[in-house]
Amino acid sequence: MLALKAHSLAPALDQIAPLLGPETAVVTMQNGVPWWYFYKAGGALEGTRIQAVDPGGTIWQRIGPQRVIGSVVYPAAEVDAPGLIRHVEGTRFSLGEPSGEKSERVTALAREMVKAGLQAPVREDIRSEIWIKLWGNLSFNPISALTGSTLAAIVADEGTRTLARAMMLEAQAIGESLGVRFPIPVDKRIKGAGDVGEHKTSMLQDLERGRPMEIDALVSAVQELGRLTGKPTPAIDSVLALVRRLAIKRGCYAPL
Repeated sequence: MLALKAHSLAPALDQIAPLLGPETAVVTMQNGVPWWYFYKAGGALEGTRIQAVDPGGTIWQRIGPQRVIGSVVYPAAEVDAPGLIRHVEGTRFSLGEPSGEKSERVTALAREMVKAGLQAPVREDIRSEIWIKLWGNLSFNPISALTGSTLAAIVADEGTRTLARAMMLEAQAIGESLGVRFPIPVDKRIKGAGDVGEHKTSMLQDLERGRPMEIDALVSAVQELGRLTGKPTPAIDSVLALVRRLAIKRGCYAPL
């Protein structure tokens, strides 16, 4: 199970490699667009490597997309001190094969996670669920970093809520062009973020602690998908430029 942030994955490849046997499955628990996104996705972009999260396809080559079980991580947590993580809420970890099949390995993993007291539904369309979480992360994370605001504060303010909504609608157009289904309306997704309450996003936590921020996996990759699909991303482009500049100035941007 790879629970590293996306920008920490490539530097850890040498440590991961000895753990990979012929039948080893790798559960990717990173936020954002995963490096394996176009593996068994079908369509004109089948096999495309996403440069924002996997420059040169290094992770694709070293781990191998055939090993991947996708996962969407829902628990909210905060780092109270080094090595001390406070669980805010949530126990759901959705799982899914890139191909959509309910394989023996993914169902076996789900059974073990349920035994441990977690929710682990197996999805036939893990990419659509990735987008539902990404929908909020792509917008609320950088806006929170730029403004120092919690999720509840961003949603309560008309200006930041409107900006987040514009970014989310741009992302929805990209996702739908790739065959993604968005089962809930954008405003319901925004309300859900606000209902989490006075929670600091992971990107804001990283900024405050001087750690590298997940800019490329959450925002740059969506911009790249916009270019690949021919969908305009003016709001995403503007917020990305601002948050990247802030991160560089604070020493919190580590481009891959």
